[in-house]
Amino acid sequence: MTPGSGLQAGLKNRHLTMIAIGGVIGAGLFVGSSSGIATAGPGILLSYAIVGTLVVLVMRMLGEMSAANPTSGSFSAHADRALGSWAGFSIGWLYWFFWVVVLAVEATAGAKILSGWVPGIPQWGWALIVMTVLTATNLVSVGSYGEFEFWFAGIKVVAIGAFIVIGLLAIFGVLPGVHADKASFGNLTNHGGFLPHGPGTILTGVLLVVFSFMGSEIATLAAGESEDPQRAVTKSTNSIIWRIGVFYLGSILVVVSLLPWNDASIAKQGSYVAALNSLGIPNAGQIMKVIILTSVLSCLNSGLYTASRMAFSLGERGDAPKAFARTTSRGVPMTAILASVVFGFVAVFFNYAYPDTVFLFLVNSSGAVALFVWLVICFSQLRMRRIIQREAPEKLVVRMWLYPYLTWATAAFIVFVLGYMLTDTKGESSGRTTVLLSVAVAAVVVIIAVVKQKLTAGRPAPAVEAPADKVSVG
Repeated sequence: MTPGSGLQAGLKNRHLTMIAIGGVIGAGLFVGSSSGIATAGPGILLSYAIVGTLVVLVMRMLGEMSAANPTSGSFSAHADRALGSWAGFSIGWLYWFFWVVVLAVEATAGAKILSGWVPGIPQWGWALIVMTVLTATNLVSVGSYGEFEFWFAGIKVVAIGAFIVIGLLAIFGVLPGVHADKASFGNLTNHGGFLPHGPGTILTGVLLVVFSFMGSEIATLAAGESEDPQRAVTKSTNSIIWRIGVFYLGSILVVVSLLPWNDASIAKQGSYVAALNSLGIPNAGQIMKVIILTSVLSCLNSGLYTASRMAFSLGERGDAPKAFARTTSRGVPMTAILASVVFGFVAVFFNYAYPDTVFLFLVNSSGAVALFVWLVICFSQLRMRRIIQREAPEKLVVRMWLYPYLTWATAAFIVFVLGYMLTDTKGESSGRTTVLLSVAVAAVVVIIAVVKQKLTAGRPAPAVEAPADKVSVG
């Protein structure tokens, strides 16, 4: 295959729009919300609101930097410029590691659903099939990734929208043919109060829901392969408030209003399935499984794309093998994709062979990466704002609010959440275990980065030819 000259602008505006919308809706919203409801009751709404606000602020900072300098490396490339090559190297590889582990988690989740429908094929067989199909999709072109994600995300968006509309009609008692006896906004306070287990559960809920927001930043990585990167980033950044408000807060509000928070069916069936079943909708469970499978496939598709583009950016900056930065004639970083999927397959194998040892370590040691990424974005923006103002102030088309005070406040809250996780000692995947293992892995990566930086000090940086239609600061 003829070597290419870098990534190509193969994503259309409709692709970017749906990637931005769908990136906020992770499979964790459907699967993990029931444990949050059981912990905090209706007060889980406050947990989602707190994390949602945090994500909005972090994405505003990232949007400011990415609108001025759209790049496939996104926050890793910004950290490289603002904080030093050690920072870009470290957060880039940690982020890559996170998504490689996610590939295994989501492939297994999807395989479990599919094997329930077609038991003739074992779970590992389904995991192999979905990974292979989505790898092939990503290898064809960035446009094929965008097209698949457009439809995956579209199904998620339509499903959540329909769920919210149907739920609200039932709550107000105007849904034809449905007798929703338990549906009422009174469920928010009638069963032990809005915070049945006390205000402390709000923060516990934060720990349970924070990781379901990972993926909001994908649009800034994908923007580098769009027709108008600056416009795509600006639009994505400005719309994140309503996206989180509608899809997270809106849908969870419907769930805890349709059913009492302590209804046994929420824990047994899952929050969204239980809510639909309470309305007597035929085959609600199967409908929800289709939606969850779509979310899983979307997460797999985007995870492989994101991991490969981060690997490409690292290779381009000399922080990964040079082969990672090579592209095919269609602008596809084939080596970066294959390297990412190989490690994904290895992680899938560990999930089946050593689920309680090796794979548990992988999951725990990557669990806090989302918070590390957000923290690095905060510190990068503090430095990058001054760089942009000095070198190209006209590119500040997106600005972080109340700079630098709100940036510092956001960073402080992220550190607080990491600290609070250390107080959670329940289970093998406790908050303390996750933080300590994630910090240990991060420390190893940072040490490697610092040593590499010292060894390469004084050498000329690798030449990176940016496409003429891409914007770069300085």
